[in-house]
Amino acid sequence: LSREVSMNRMRYIIDADMQNYFGSINHQCLREFLDLKIKDGVIRKMIDKWLKAGILENGQVMYPTEGTPQGGSISPLISNVFLHYVLDEWFKEQIQRLLKGESFIIRFADDFLLGFTNKEDALRVMEVLPKRLGKFGLTLHPEKTRLLDLGEEKGEDKHPNKTFDFLGFTHYMSTSRKGKSILKRKTSSKKLNLALKRLSDWIKFYRQQLPIAVLIGELNQKLHGHYAYYGIAFNCRKLHTYYNRTKHLLHKWLNHRGGKRVWTWNKIAKLTTEWIPLVRPKIYHSYQLAKP
Repeated sequence: LSREVSMNRMRYIIDADMQNYFGSINHQCLREFLDLKIKDGVIRKMIDKWLKAGILENGQVMYPTEGTPQGGSISPLISNVFLHYVLDEWFKEQIQRLLKGESFIIRFADDFLLGFTNKEDALRVMEVLPKRLGKFGLTLHPEKTRLLDLGEEKGEDKHPNKTFDFLGFTHYMSTSRKGKSILKRKTSSKKLNLALKRLSDWIKFYRQQLPIAVLIGELNQKLHGHYAYYGIAFNCRKLHTYYNRTKHLLHKWLNHRGGKRVWTWNKIAKLTTEWIPLVRPKIYHSYQLAKP
């Protein structure tokens, strides 16, 4: 994505969001798509059983005629197969060859982005996309689907209407040290707040059950996991926010263990930097393409 936008100047982005995707998959269309690749009768019979599985709701068993079973292990797979034929192949085989400029599609489950170098191409696709999805019973969210022109304005904070969120990151145009336009990414505020809320709940629950050394050891594993995903170029500020807020959460909940508030901020600072250090932020994904 960074290469396509920064290097190939695909600045017109369709940021799409579908309404109730997993609950809208048409079973008959899905079976027709599966017919194209899967001939094994045993596998098809198993998939049919998953699709026909009843759902207990308000004391009654319901048998849906569309959608995939909530929480079902097969749901991500068959949902991905469905969109592969509805969206991916349609865009690559039928749409791209008709466009004047270059384009790309990036999809993860039901989240996808379409990018274009030509504004007219983007407008044409924006017009036909709802019709294509509607043909298979899918609907775009009218308020969350939008066409962005990333080439008009730059800035992380000044122009939030020129940003878009994808896979936990907020993407925005900025300028590199060499003065060139580049797509940068930072942890989205929604995902950061959610991660901190979960971390707070975890520390609160285990603060009295685990020794301090074990507590921080497991906490470091969580920090490692966060940095491994969000540790990308240009995201240092958000990584340090997560790190510093973790120290504040320790300060808060360790002083709720009962008794006196013995954990002063200076003591917490020594605990997390000298005695049993917290893992500090680290950039794991630094692309040369991010430094044009």
